[in-house]
Amino acid sequence: MLTWIDDDEPLPPTRLALGPDSEAPGLLAAGGQLTPARLEQAYRQGVFPWFGPGQPALWWSPDPRMVLPVDRFKVSRSLAKTLRRFAHDPRCELRMDSAFTQVIEACARTPRDGQSGTWIVPSMVAAYSAWHARGRVHSVETWVDGRLVGGLYCVAIGRMVFGESMFAWATDASKVALAALVAFCRARGVPLIDCQQNTRHLASLGAHEISRQDFEHHLSRVSGAPDIGEWTYDSRMWLQLEPLQGPSHREGA
Repeated sequence: MLTWIDDDEPLPPTRLALGPDSEAPGLLAAGGQLTPARLEQAYRQGVFPWFGPGQPALWWSPDPRMVLPVDRFKVSRSLAKTLRRFAHDPRCELRMDSAFTQVIEACARTPRDGQSGTWIVPSMVAAYSAWHARGRVHSVETWVDGRLVGGLYCVAIGRMVFGESMFAWATDASKVALAALVAFCRARGVPLIDCQQNTRHLASLGAHEISRQDFEHHLSRVSGAPDIGEWTYDSRMWLQLEPLQGPSHREGA
């Protein structure tokens, strides 16, 4: 049975999430307001909100969980060429946290294959923007000729990074942002990026599923580490991707 929570009521244990034979596997609870304090509690527990327009806040803890080990990020031949071009073209630039509002709003309104609407509803935008102001949520941005063309936003707690959403208004713009995040995580000692749900696109980039138990064990170890601190892009971080471009990691090599 689904648990309904009030604003001040804690989330239930994740073992109470609906099972694989239910209509909503991984659904843990419903209700409550989205606030930075609630989000902090949820993410430290491995829980995230996901719901559509007109729905109450729905809280999820899927089993298995999709994760991207940063040392297994796959760089295809075409993406490797794009990254090299991006790194050497003076018209191209990577930024972090310079346009968070633009990024999350772009993620909300960019059409998705197989989706008729968005889960990044106004209350979600407001809550994550407030959390961003407190230093928990960050954007990684792809700029060309001074124009934002792609990016992503993510949550960071300790040495755990949770990927949230990406958008691209130019070819491979979101992949460039993800590659930059992977390089940043490698440079900052973050071993794993949470991807929440399994998709073919994420799997093609090296993500895979692990059990909820294994995910929560990892989360408990790294979330208590010191926070990353300043989120700034350094072009030398691209060097963190060099070992990943060998034949064993090239998609389609």
